[in-house]
Amino acid sequence: MVVTSGFISHLEHQWADPGYARSLERLAAFARVISFDKRGLGLSDPVPMTDVGDLEKRTEDIAAVMAAAGSQRAALLAFSESGGVAALFAATHPELVSELILYGSWARFFCADDYPAGVPWESWEPIVTSIRSAWGSAAVFDVIAPCAANDVRLRSWWAEWERLSASPGTAEAYAKVAMELDIRPVLGHVRAPTLILHRRDDPFAPIAQARYLAGHIPGSRLVELPGRDHPHFVGDVDSVMDEVEEFLTGARAHADDDRALVTVLFTDLVGSTRRASEIGDQKWAALLQAHHSLIRRQLERFGGTELDTAGDGFLARFDTPMRAIRCAIAIRDGMHGIGLTIRAGIHTGEAVRQADKLAGLTVHIGARAAALAAPDEVLVTQTVRDLMVGSSTRFADRGAHALKGVPNKWRLYAVA
Repeated sequence: MVVTSGFISHLEHQWADPGYARSLERLAAFARVISFDKRGLGLSDPVPMTDVGDLEKRTEDIAAVMAAAGSQRAALLAFSESGGVAALFAATHPELVSELILYGSWARFFCADDYPAGVPWESWEPIVTSIRSAWGSAAVFDVIAPCAANDVRLRSWWAEWERLSASPGTAEAYAKVAMELDIRPVLGHVRAPTLILHRRDDPFAPIAQARYLAGHIPGSRLVELPGRDHPHFVGDVDSVMDEVEEFLTGARAHADDDRALVTVLFTDLVGSTRRASEIGDQKWAALLQAHHSLIRRQLERFGGTELDTAGDGFLARFDTPMRAIRCAIAIRDGMHGIGLTIRAGIHTGEAVRQADKLAGLTVHIGARAAALAAPDEVLVTQTVRDLMVGSSTRFADRGAHALKGVPNKWRLYAVA
């Protein structure tokens, strides 16, 4: 499989984002993956600005990469603006392309009298303004990934990705090419089996553009995915990779056994910095050890599995919410005996198992719930509370909250 990146790329820095790394790991589970930085981007050498928009050279680059990697024929997976170049390559080099997969792509970006699927010309202005005046600060990210706009970690990674991938001038040149590209005349000449993937509520590239591609590439198949973020590695990465895997292999070898319904418990020490400064490093180290030992004893008692320990916080997994709640209460009450106070958050949902760790939205929601808990408070989501109907546990409604980096508002309850 040859993977062509979207607008910008950096072969090394892409591994620093869990979502991007996850997508590559999923692909590598069933294919030999060949990826590259486009000319002038990332780890590739700088080139004159005139070379950026040369479609003939860009298709030659794909062929050159395949030849260098010893690949005589490959599936071609293209993201975003690279979709047009990939489709052109498939049409002009049918002997090299076994399958074509386009994600978040378009035949022409702007609308025209004969192309209502495009976006208005004025939509270009916020993007070019962001590139010219704020390149390297993730301003473009807000336009294309609205659901993750408040994710501090992801924004920081993206800002660095911008700086490592391209200069402002190169970025603007590539953006200009992406917006001016029009490959409608070649779509009917694509002969490779083609899969088109697109998120239904993509604010940057409307779903109508994917439907146009599907209507003009012979025999192509369109899968409309839920979601509002344009980058494939933001949001539900696995839903994208599931479709790619099934299209190329005929089955989804991933993940029913990689996913599980779990209850996660997050605990966090309250006022740890102040307490450490009051009693000194040596006594604090001993107190922190007592904290760790207490939590581990309670996890063993209630059947919890420790997943991560970061400083003075714990992440643990349970099979049932009841066990998680009882464990959290026991930890909270036990801390009083050693003069410490914790807060805790609990959520139940589907998570992805990666070796001895968990990943996915469930983990983020549990962490956000813990961050909102008051000292000595165990906060649970409405999911947990609903699963506890009929139990003797009582809950106090703490209202609906916007959890940072998590879509929609979530109602939280304190364990009474």
